[in-house]
Amino acid sequence: MRPPVLGQRRGWLLTIQLALVVSIAAVGLTNPRSDPMTTALLASLVAFLSASQDIVVDAYRIEMLGEDDAAQAYGLAAYVWGYRMALLASGAGTLLLVEPFGWSGAYLYGAALILPGLAATLLGPEPARVACAAAGWRARLRASVLEPFLDFMRRPLWLGILLFIALFKLGEALAGVMTTPFYRSLGFSREDVATVATVFGMFATLGGALVGGWLVGLIGVRRALVVTGMGQMLSNLMYVALANAGHSMPMLWAQVGVENFTDGLADAAFLTWLSALTSRSFTATQYALLSSLAAFPLRTLGASSGWLAEALGWPGFFLLTTAAALPAMAIMLYLLWRLPPERQG
Repeated sequence: MRPPVLGQRRGWLLTIQLALVVSIAAVGLTNPRSDPMTTALLASLVAFLSASQDIVVDAYRIEMLGEDDAAQAYGLAAYVWGYRMALLASGAGTLLLVEPFGWSGAYLYGAALILPGLAATLLGPEPARVACAAAGWRARLRASVLEPFLDFMRRPLWLGILLFIALFKLGEALAGVMTTPFYRSLGFSREDVATVATVFGMFATLGGALVGGWLVGLIGVRRALVVTGMGQMLSNLMYVALANAGHSMPMLWAQVGVENFTDGLADAAFLTWLSALTSRSFTATQYALLSSLAAFPLRTLGASSGWLAEALGWPGFFLLTTAAALPAMAIMLYLLWRLPPERQG
């Protein structure tokens, strides 16, 4: 459905962002002690609108950057930079404002953080895309929701592609859930974790995303996906090295730097590949399917990390997270062997 202003993509961005400003501010004006249900409902609305905005932003990014893998990779790197900076501004920035301005003031600040995105929506161009010609809401629903899934399922080895996407982040997801308990068990303070793992780790990820974009442009997305996937897998061995070293600040810096840098590298190649997999006729629906599937391990299998760490001990657990990436790498090599190069970038 096309909104009445700004076109298909920017029209929906404008609508969603205005609703986000209002709903985030409204959360800050509620009192969860006296009326927790209202706070919970508004928070759920924020989550719904946020996910909807992500889908439109991803579709906009893919359509604006076109078919060129290098452009997609550099654009993805810029996206990661903006996303990480936004996490810092909305996370640490909001918490710093609670004491002087209270929770209401902090949430109003959070609502104001939407305004730069709103300005970009108003000033940015509208990507050219094929309009849905179906008449009637049932036909439009089929063309916009059902047809994208059917289109993907007509591709060769589509089930293998989906399986690879679901497994690619499995090792990272299992390890990531337990990083803070792991650091604390080795005697590192909250300040150590905040300084090294959060701040330095963020800049290492940003650097990795930038280098990953350059690598995709240099060797292509297919080769970059294999190289960065291997780096992401092997970087989990740095956890084993840190577990053996114990409370060692130099080793903590090394582990955080290597792990976050390789994650940034892998993200740049992986998300560029996901972008290349989407049909330009069904950008929003197909990318939403693929990116949601990529988050599946973290939201499901990641919950078993605590039990596994307790049963295996830290070195054994992180060796397991390293091995957990092997099935995805095997599937990827098989797909690259069987699928034509033009479908993989």
